[in-house]
Amino acid sequence: MRTKTIKKNKINVVTLGCSKNIYDSEVLMGQLKANGKEVVHEDPEDDGNIVVINTCGFIGKAKEESIDTILHYAKRKEAGEIDKVFVSGCLSERYKPDLEKEITNVDQYFGTHDLPNLLQALEADYRHELIGERLTTTPKHYAYLKIAEGCDRPCSFCAIPLMRGKHVSTPIEDIVTEAKKLAEKGIKEVMLIAQDLTYYGLDIYKKRALADLLEALAKVEGIEWIRMHYAFPTGFPMDVLEVMKREPKVCNYLDIPLQHINTELLKSMKRGTTHEKTTALIHKFREAVPEMAIRTTLIVGYPGETEEMFQELKDWVEEMRFERMGAFEYSHEENTGAYVLEDDVPAEVKFKRVNEIMEIQSQISWELNQAKVGKTFRCLFDRKDGEFFYGRTESDSPDVDNDVIVDAKEHYIKVGEFIDIEIHEAGDYDLYGTPVVKQEKPVPLNQKRK
Repeated sequence: MRTKTIKKNKINVVTLGCSKNIYDSEVLMGQLKANGKEVVHEDPEDDGNIVVINTCGFIGKAKEESIDTILHYAKRKEAGEIDKVFVSGCLSERYKPDLEKEITNVDQYFGTHDLPNLLQALEADYRHELIGERLTTTPKHYAYLKIAEGCDRPCSFCAIPLMRGKHVSTPIEDIVTEAKKLAEKGIKEVMLIAQDLTYYGLDIYKKRALADLLEALAKVEGIEWIRMHYAFPTGFPMDVLEVMKREPKVCNYLDIPLQHINTELLKSMKRGTTHEKTTALIHKFREAVPEMAIRTTLIVGYPGETEEMFQELKDWVEEMRFERMGAFEYSHEENTGAYVLEDDVPAEVKFKRVNEIMEIQSQISWELNQAKVGKTFRCLFDRKDGEFFYGRTESDSPDVDNDVIVDAKEHYIKVGEFIDIEIHEAGDYDLYGTPVVKQEKPVPLNQKRK
């Protein structure tokens, strides 16, 4: 028996996983809205009678979260609290037959390239003319901008090609059109995302065209920051550094997952590089753009990683002094190249190594932050939380990097605006400061003079 009466279909889109999934959900929601559908993203009231779960299937923990979420909504459907449950995204692409067999109380499963079919199931039509039309779920001043889908890299630990397919670049003119529409909505920062930015353009322009794309996006009026995420080290187009140096809108920031530094492990990972080549590349970045903030991610506990190899990684992290870094435990994924190897590093050792390497990074981050005390930085403010405003410097991407924190009891800051902030204190990962020019706090209407 139903517990409530539904007067009108309301579609609640739930997104799990990375920023690329956020983007896909936004495109889906834009299509649904254009079809006249009522759609919300992760509705806090949870009163949508139709639920679409956009899943992640990258590594073990992400898969568990996706399955738990599917089971949660399947049980709500069984209890009569919602009418329909649809599942899309990477987990569904990778394990559709298993999911259909094991979780039967889902209306339909769709893969990563099934948007038209998903829309049809939601009684909506796919509209080809809606290039760049998205219902953004991020704060009103920044958005993700996906420039390519899929990946051609053979990395042995990665299941993304299984779920996302081969690399397909989006034409520059389409990306610029989307950026212009975002700017018209008040977006000031765009974060370029793909499985591999480095490869951008090779399939459609027969050359690496990331620098050309940056030049074109820099001409879009209203966009003030352009940030690059997920570049691959092998074959990185060095002309990108020239644009970064010359064009103020292109942030002095690069997210380039390096994964490890031991040459033997890099070979097993099929990364196409060595310890020496990777180190030389980072030095080239530093020489070309000394102000650049480099973000990287590392994998510990990959099959065959010995204590000596891990020590080599730790020594290298201390030497490189990355501005931003994350470390993750290796996840043994079926159908990947590394799955034939023995997952021989115990779970407790992986956990210990992650903590060890992040402790090193924490000290590096603290030291780099101390050098910022007394300096002034242009910051973009994302939110007010409790008694503080939270913003970011050019060196920081939302959700993954440092915050600049300002006391809301002492200062007023308009969220979504760029403000010059003088840093007076710094911790491991956060900076504390005050506005150089104080903003006027708006007077409530009922307190204005008549």
